[in-house]
Amino acid sequence: MYTLLSAACAVGFIWLAITYSRSTWNEIDPGVCLFKRLTNVPCPSCGSTRSVLSLLQGDFWGALYWNPFGFILMAILVIAPLWILFDLVSRKATLFNFYTKAELFLNRKWVAITAVLIVLMNWIWNISKGI
Repeated sequence: MYTLLSAACAVGFIWLAITYSRSTWNEIDPGVCLFKRLTNVPCPSCGSTRSVLSLLQGDFWGALYWNPFGFILMAILVIAPLWILFDLVSRKATLFNFYTKAELFLNRKWVAITAVLIVLMNWIWNISKGI
């Protein structure tokens, strides 16, 4: 799990660096969503990269507009590497323990249904914004 999460964060940082450098050259559309390219309809996570980039620039309202999931992604990108480093240095498995408890919580029917409804509402909002 630690290796996979570390790799995901590394890829995330690389993607943000590439996207940021592209946006500084005034390219308007930093997205590469395959779903949107095939259907011309934004997916629930469309705008997440632009949301994180807005957060990095201190534009919280812009980040919220692009995609509220960007706040979650940003938190993961900041917290996960630090937590992994803490576990490696302290030789503990606090992140893994948290993950197993979170997985049990998310497997509850009412939590799963709520999460699906939130994703669907965000998807409808993305479609209505025409991202």
